[in-house]
Amino acid sequence: MTDTSSVIEKSIQLTQFAHGGGCGCKIAPGLLREILARAPQGLVPPELLVGTETSDDAAVYRLNDQQALVATTDFFTPIVDDPYDFGRIAATNALSDIYAMGGTPILALAIVGMPIAKLPPEVIGRVLEGGAAVCREAGIPIAGGHSIDVLEPIYGLVGLGLVHPQRVRRNADAQAGDVLVLGKPLGVGVLSAALKKGQLDAAGYAEMLRHTTQLNRVGAALAQIDGVHAMTDVTGFGLAGHLLEICRGSGLSAQVDLASLPLIASAVRWAREGVATGASNRNWTAYGEEVDWPIAAPDWQRTLLTDPQTSGGLLVSCAPEAVDAVLQAFRGDGFDQATIVGRMQASAAGQGHRLRCA
Repeated sequence: MTDTSSVIEKSIQLTQFAHGGGCGCKIAPGLLREILARAPQGLVPPELLVGTETSDDAAVYRLNDQQALVATTDFFTPIVDDPYDFGRIAATNALSDIYAMGGTPILALAIVGMPIAKLPPEVIGRVLEGGAAVCREAGIPIAGGHSIDVLEPIYGLVGLGLVHPQRVRRNADAQAGDVLVLGKPLGVGVLSAALKKGQLDAAGYAEMLRHTTQLNRVGAALAQIDGVHAMTDVTGFGLAGHLLEICRGSGLSAQVDLASLPLIASAVRWAREGVATGASNRNWTAYGEEVDWPIAAPDWQRTLLTDPQTSGGLLVSCAPEAVDAVLQAFRGDGFDQATIVGRMQASAAGQGHRLRCA
């Protein structure tokens, strides 16, 4: 007997309803800074440990001496056609912000926007099933949410978590001399671009899913390591963009060793052939003037440095003596490609924060 719901899913391509996909549909970083600069300043109670001041991954509100609430929200349009996989990727990406602050999720709320006239209930239900599967893996319930009828499919989560107030890891506390460790390889955006062109094979799709559905729950363990000063997760602005946020918040510069970057092998092949997302180019336009780029470096390396990562890896800034413990934590949780990618440095006089690539 034919599974009718399976036939319906395969006949509908979710990405055809979206102008962009995953974290690649984020507002460009330069425009976002301009928009936020015009936003009025709200209340800042003393209990608010992390707010909007440093473009951090989540808000953190102190409840008592032992607990602080981590609150975040993340949602986007489809990066893949399969509804179940879309739900899994979006939920994994949303929970990552809690882990990036050093927290542990406790519950989630679903954010659902769907073109009801174009997508049957079976397809929408599979999106929700994918998100629920990831939340079960994370050990939390989806305790509610909100849904609307819109032109493009949207799915994501409000995530709530807990962290000890002294173990909050902001993106603004890096120190000069810190070593930078990246947990996941780069290249998800390139693979998504190849998928949208109909050129990504089954092996490449499986590789893309493997990275985008791997929960960054190692962040809670990393926050317990003395010498871990700052963390963030690499998402829509690419490694360069999110590292520059660490630089701005910490008042420092950074150096990245291009040869040391962990990369998805198939993404390198596509990038060499000129495959890239539009978001990668927008990212470079927004912050390229803050990057010292080697003249001899090939364009494909720049593509991967600015590649929007949907559900990307954690970027850790830690003291040199903490590096071994950080790498051990990553690899003990299945992040086999975690590696040292650079260092934080004091900024040269009069130059402000810079990202130097070598």
